[in-house]
Amino acid sequence: MEQLWQNWQVWLWPAIILVSSIFLAFIVHFVLFALAKRVVKPTDEAIGNSLLRRAEKATRWIFPLLAIILALPALPVRSELVEMLRHAVGLGVIAALAWVIILLTDVFGDAVYARYRTDHADNLTARQIRTQITVLRRIFALLVIVVASGIGLMTFPAIHQLGTSLLASAGIAGIVVGMAMKSTLSSLIAGLQIALTQPIRIDDVVVVNGEWGRIEEILTTYVVVRTWDLRRLVVPLSYFIENVFQNWTRRTSDILAYVYIYADYTAPVEELRHEFRRILESTPLWDQKVCVLQVTDVSEHTMQIRAMTSAADSSKAWDLRCLVREELIKFQQEKYPNSLPKARAEIYRFPANGSPMEGAPFRARTGNL
Repeated sequence: MEQLWQNWQVWLWPAIILVSSIFLAFIVHFVLFALAKRVVKPTDEAIGNSLLRRAEKATRWIFPLLAIILALPALPVRSELVEMLRHAVGLGVIAALAWVIILLTDVFGDAVYARYRTDHADNLTARQIRTQITVLRRIFALLVIVVASGIGLMTFPAIHQLGTSLLASAGIAGIVVGMAMKSTLSSLIAGLQIALTQPIRIDDVVVVNGEWGRIEEILTTYVVVRTWDLRRLVVPLSYFIENVFQNWTRRTSDILAYVYIYADYTAPVEELRHEFRRILESTPLWDQKVCVLQVTDVSEHTMQIRAMTSAADSSKAWDLRCLVREELIKFQQEKYPNSLPKARAEIYRFPANGSPMEGAPFRARTGNL
């Protein structure tokens, strides 16, 4: 029993030192960030708030690790055990520092996002900057993780010696790794191309494989497109480099909208033109740039009338098209019902002997919408 108590005493004092240092680190962390929040909150600065919000979680791990490193020399244990603890804590510090570097890039991104907002219609410059920052930030985060992992592995003596011996065959190893990571490397290269040339940007309106949607996210290896019915298309980055797609907001967000209606030859085109302008002037969906109504085609039964207008963006253009179509049809039904599309026919009366009757034929007209 006495020997067991002595063994407990050997481990109890180091445990008390480590727990106390960790607890003290948490207290210091809490006090520092409480004071920082009081200082930053009244100013309402985007950079300060972002830095506090993102750094609080990372430093919650860094402070205890630093406290353990400072407490290790005071531990009454064997030097071998201290070295093992120091190595483990060192790995944790490397990981935490990599996390801090990534968070600093996020803070920089938040500062840029606060300056270039996308909550207005013509936001081309803002979307260009946000897309570049988003893609480059993700690539940088991936590189930081790879470098931090390499540094952590090199702290092990066996792996360090193995890495030194493999320098002679680095060319062959590079070829093997390149072949194994072909898809990953192509995605990274595609991400760099998209960040620099920007065929797509955040919140761009695109048509991909016949699907209309908006660019919601640009990640390291794929793009998320939100469709009009709230589905999500997950498209590889390389698709936007290698394939043809439609980008409706490449230069500006405004777009032309047109509606086709079909009317009888008796339809008063000039009256329809005046009604079309009245409809546009009555709605805020119209940007007051384009208002054209023309007869664009004819057939043996009807005229094809195109009503073309414009809107600030594609969403408003869709609503405007539906409104114009409904109001023009309503106008025809109420004011000129005879101008709706009709099918004409001539009907002759034949007597029993099969020859036509003398005189004018009996004419009838039938109409269907």
